[in-house]
Amino acid sequence: MPRIEISEIEKLSKAALMRHGADEWIAASVADAIRQAEATGNRICGLYYLESYCQQLQSGRVNGTAVPEVMRPRPGSVRVDAKFGFAQAAFERALPEAVAAARDCGTASLAVCHAHTCTSLGYFTGQIARAGLIGLGLTNATPIVAPPGGKTRVIGTNPIAFSVPDGQGGIAMQFDQSTTTVALGKITMAKAANEPIPEGWAVDKDGNPTTDAAAALGGSLVSLGAGAAGYKGWGFGLMAEILAAGLTGSLASQDVAPLKAPEGAPHDLGQFYLLIDPGMSDHFATRLARVAEGVAANEGARMPGQGRVLAKTVEVPDTLWSQVQGLAGAV
Repeated sequence: MPRIEISEIEKLSKAALMRHGADEWIAASVADAIRQAEATGNRICGLYYLESYCQQLQSGRVNGTAVPEVMRPRPGSVRVDAKFGFAQAAFERALPEAVAAARDCGTASLAVCHAHTCTSLGYFTGQIARAGLIGLGLTNATPIVAPPGGKTRVIGTNPIAFSVPDGQGGIAMQFDQSTTTVALGKITMAKAANEPIPEGWAVDKDGNPTTDAAAALGGSLVSLGAGAAGYKGWGFGLMAEILAAGLTGSLASQDVAPLKAPEGAPHDLGQFYLLIDPGMSDHFATRLARVAEGVAANEGARMPGQGRVLAKTVEVPDTLWSQVQGLAGAV
């Protein structure tokens, strides 16, 4: 398994996206997200999606030339219509206006409408934090989760991400997690590798716990928390669903086709972000430091995402790297 420079991953990803129909600036935006995903060990949101991006560019399921339209209908509200293009490009165009709105109003919202899957939600809230603001993000996805005790899929894994600035242009804390016990990608990867999954991740089509990845994909993922506690994760998933779909005018999860299908209707997903200026409180920095001290007092503990160092090289499976090279026309 070769070790590949992160810069090479970004370069070939951009080339592959452009080769399959994306404008250069849009390809660069998506390639940057792939680079960061791989550098943080988030394989599910990195090169794992590149082939799908390229296939969907060619089929027209994602518009690689869409020019996002940014609007500010109210002082503290920013909206961007992705026009069925990549979420990364839409967010890039809208972020400066959203940051300005948060500076003006103390708190602002950013609704990304009619976009392709954003993949790693923390990639976006991290940018908000590096701009000096607190960032909360939510999105929805293709339906894979039934209500606790039910069998009919209603919502997606519906991630939530939260990033806090450190006051020095970095990130003091960040988490990015699905509202299910595990992300869907881990189950699809297990199926591809013909490996079992741990019990508690999913149930089959009859609502029975399963360790078979194929049966899980035919059934439902389990919301965060085992047993009755699954209602907690279910509630967070519903919150993400209502905000991401309802406040962007994008599709509800029930109406979203499988995200990696090469052909079909555009994803038409929404992401909803809150941007909060920590400067609204004179006590924010000291309280954040106090919480961090309490966490650090426990040996081996740290704030989520604290001190994360991006890898400069990563191992990429031979077959995947050959695929990437082929997509980029480098072989």
